[in-house]
Amino acid sequence: MEVAGFEFNGYSRGGPVFNHSDGVKGNLALGGELQKYRLGNEGDNGIEINLARTFDMGGVKWKVNYMPAKWGSGDISTEQAYVEMSGLDFAPEAKFWAGQRRLRIQDVHIVDYFLMNYGDNQGAGMTDLPIGGMKLGVGVFTGDKFDGNLPKNVKARRINADLSDIQTNPGGSLRVLLTAVSGSGQVNGGSGSGISVSHNQKDFFVKGLSNALFVQGSRGHARIDGQFEAIDGTSAGKRVFRIADSLAWQSGRFGGQALVGYQTSKADLTNAETKDFSLGARGSYAFTKHFKGLAELSTTTRKGAGAEQRLSKATLAAALALNEDFWSRPELRLYVTKAHWNQAAAAANATTFGANGKTSRTLVGVQYEVWW
Repeated sequence: MEVAGFEFNGYSRGGPVFNHSDGVKGNLALGGELQKYRLGNEGDNGIEINLARTFDMGGVKWKVNYMPAKWGSGDISTEQAYVEMSGLDFAPEAKFWAGQRRLRIQDVHIVDYFLMNYGDNQGAGMTDLPIGGMKLGVGVFTGDKFDGNLPKNVKARRINADLSDIQTNPGGSLRVLLTAVSGSGQVNGGSGSGISVSHNQKDFFVKGLSNALFVQGSRGHARIDGQFEAIDGTSAGKRVFRIADSLAWQSGRFGGQALVGYQTSKADLTNAETKDFSLGARGSYAFTKHFKGLAELSTTTRKGAGAEQRLSKATLAAALALNEDFWSRPELRLYVTKAHWNQAAAAANATTFGANGKTSRTLVGVQYEVWW
């Protein structure tokens, strides 16, 4: 969207929860990165507004980009603040940038998590350089952010290489994200590395069905998505492996997304290991152009030093939207969520939704979600 010469886009969600008595309005999850199925379970309110202005000078384009955000009762934060240049004679398709920039590659919407994501710190780099039939992106980062720096005598540096648009088969493409981290003043060294490989397939067996497969691994102070891991100078890194697969579809009035994922994490110093499993799906059916029914079902487990934790959730919602598509936003939803978990999950979350040994909860509320 353009307003008065500015690119204007953003994201917001929020709304009331009517039946809470202890401050728990959502966030019913065991803690794994792929385990918070978000329909009727967000538990927050916030807005992000992105403003950008592009200038064209002699065929060279440069852009100034700024994104403030406000979530809940927290302060207004700076999510992005960077300058980008493109159209240079030696690399006309490449984009060169410096500042703090989100470099979010791919997410699974129903759990609100970007599995490949290497931005969010102060840095500089390049994207979209054609090379050998694919595209190359490179970023070099410090551990600092626009709103704050690392503690004194604590340093972190990261380099990422992003290889995209690698054509593998009709309708299929591969992407590879490499991460290398070094630093000083960190616990257990300061190094780390990671690799993420994704394969996206259009018309997966049937028309209108797409599939995304992720295989990822990381160690030390490199996070599995491509960012830093535990670089505050007081925390150790970890070794993580993840495999996940996501389906998305739209067939007439029926659309949706599904996920299955498995992740292991082992702490560098203690060797304490966590194993997370996630299985869930959200479906959308348009009864009319502007009225949909939504349903989301999920089951998740977490295995660690104690007993296995389990949590299952079901949500039904009626939604108003702009059209029949699953991705149509804005969307205004009236939802009912019912979640159950076992005693081990209640004990592990005794300060939140498992307080007093509680093992189930019903949430009723209205939520809006919009991006533009």
